[in-house]
Amino acid sequence: MTTATTKPTAAQRNHPDEIVIGLVSISDRASTGVYEDKGIPALQEWLGTALSSPWHVVTRLIQDDAPTISATLVELVDQVGCDLVLTTGGTGPSRRDVTPEATLAVATKEMPGFGEQMRQISLNFVPTAILSRQVAVIRETADHAALIINLPGQPKSIRETLEGLRDAEAGAVKVPGIFAAVPYCIDLIGGPYVETNPEVVKAFRPKNAVRAPRT
Repeated sequence: MTTATTKPTAAQRNHPDEIVIGLVSISDRASTGVYEDKGIPALQEWLGTALSSPWHVVTRLIQDDAPTISATLVELVDQVGCDLVLTTGGTGPSRRDVTPEATLAVATKEMPGFGEQMRQISLNFVPTAILSRQVAVIRETADHAALIINLPGQPKSIRETLEGLRDAEAGAVKVPGIFAAVPYCIDLIGGPYVETNPEVVKAFRPKNAVRAPRT
């Protein structure tokens, strides 16, 4: 269940458990039309397979500079009311890669486990995963909080870090993806109750945190 709009607010949720997700693709060339952005479409496609509860996306395609990135994150959390913001791009070591710094600049709390797990997953494929600098943070206002996660720039890597690694023959999860922890994190910061399709990624919650969906 997805919609896209410019400035939705929490009051515009169509369901009590609808999560508002901001998707931010950070690229100088894609934002100026030099080539087509692939990050946002990849994220929307993945969310469509992974989420089984209502969701709503707001998208931003922006240039790779720290003031623009920070301002966009603040807008999506403070004004739009996003519960989760996923960024893609700008997390490498080059001079133009400033997404982690811009994300930390608007943070209330840092959540280092997300970046650690993403690098652990990617190291199963390429040794250069240690060059990735993705971070995750919580941004809090007086009456709202959101989880912001920097993801890799390539669609394949986005899917791998969100879903985790599976055994090629048995299909069992060998290394958990980061999204397994996202729904419970959203619970803990006061957001909606998010449910996932376990065939894609199984959300983990302690038994005392599991509840029936609201109607």
